[in-house]
Amino acid sequence: MNILHIDSSILGDQSVSRKLSAAIVSKLRALAPGADVVYRDLNSEPLPALTTANAAALDPAAPADNDEVRALNAALAQVLAADAIVVGAPMYNFSVPAPLKAWLDALAVPGKTFGYENGAPKGLLGAKRVIVASSRGGVYAPQTPMAALEHHENYLRAFFGFLGVTQLEFVRAEGLKMGPEQAERAVAGALEQVEQLRAA
Repeated sequence: MNILHIDSSILGDQSVSRKLSAAIVSKLRALAPGADVVYRDLNSEPLPALTTANAAALDPAAPADNDEVRALNAALAQVLAADAIVVGAPMYNFSVPAPLKAWLDALAVPGKTFGYENGAPKGLLGAKRVIVASSRGGVYAPQTPMAALEHHENYLRAFFGFLGVTQLEFVRAEGLKMGPEQAERAVAGALEQVEQLRAA
């Protein structure tokens, strides 16, 4: 099995999403001994944001004639080669970090990750398993006062769903800024979710 491990937090060793994504990868390796892991830290090595100059990366037939296009194409190639993708995704300002958004933008490539069938979009990544390590300072569950500001997991569900991913799982720690006891419970609960992961 090929595992792609993505982190995006700016918090380094203090990051809960990094702790959870590492635990998920360890669990997957235990379930599939011999699995290969490719690691990418989007905070220390961010991808370029899509611009007019590098938008050629979205055309699979376009030549990769500059460093930005090559970087975007390489990110896509890593995803296409992976069987399982583990994404460390903290919530920043109600959504995903900018480096993670740039990585996601690089994945939405017609003919590679989605296409059109009878005029409707069709995702092409249905064979891949995606596990998101989600960390949030507050609580954004349905029926809570902050639910309307939840543009984090909803966005990730919509994006990966558009690409055809049906094996999408979330390991979530939330309420991390609501006191040390709540944070400890949230992390412990998320690590328990990791332990309950099973082979795909």
